[in-house]
Amino acid sequence: MDLEERVTELERRLAELVESAPAAPAVPQADFWALDALKARHPVTEEADGAVLFTGAVRVPTGHRYEWQYGLLTETVLDEDWQEAATSFAALGHPVRLTLLREVLGGLRTAAELAALDGVGTTGQVYHHLRQLTGAGWLHSPERGRYEIPAGRVVPLLVVLTAARPVT
Repeated sequence: MDLEERVTELERRLAELVESAPAAPAVPQADFWALDALKARHPVTEEADGAVLFTGAVRVPTGHRYEWQYGLLTETVLDEDWQEAATSFAALGHPVRLTLLREVLGGLRTAAELAALDGVGTTGQVYHHLRQLTGAGWLHSPERGRYEIPAGRVVPLLVVLTAARPVT
């Protein structure tokens, strides 16, 4: 089988997998109550550019509950230096770091527990990743060797992960 045939076959198989994959449950698209409330408070007009809002009320695997809302006027977001976000995005840009965050959110707290996970690398590599996440504010260490996601970062993390999903 030549390369073109192999690629065609892989594309066909991928399409079959995508079609057979169960759809992730989503908030019904027709119910835009949060958007409607935002537009009522910050309409997009000739004089106003509107606003951006993210919010969430969640319970994570540990049973902890978080409620969070944050919004900015569009002009504020557009006028800011977007390069300042690079450190935060870079910290999330590594698969092992995302794994570590998921596991911390799921209840693993110590560096030793995290280093024992399959596929995260050596203890030194895990500490490197933990430093990157801590430096960017995605983790904090309330006591030596223990890590938590700050309460004010739980919903934003889930929002970023939601935003990274393909739009269907």
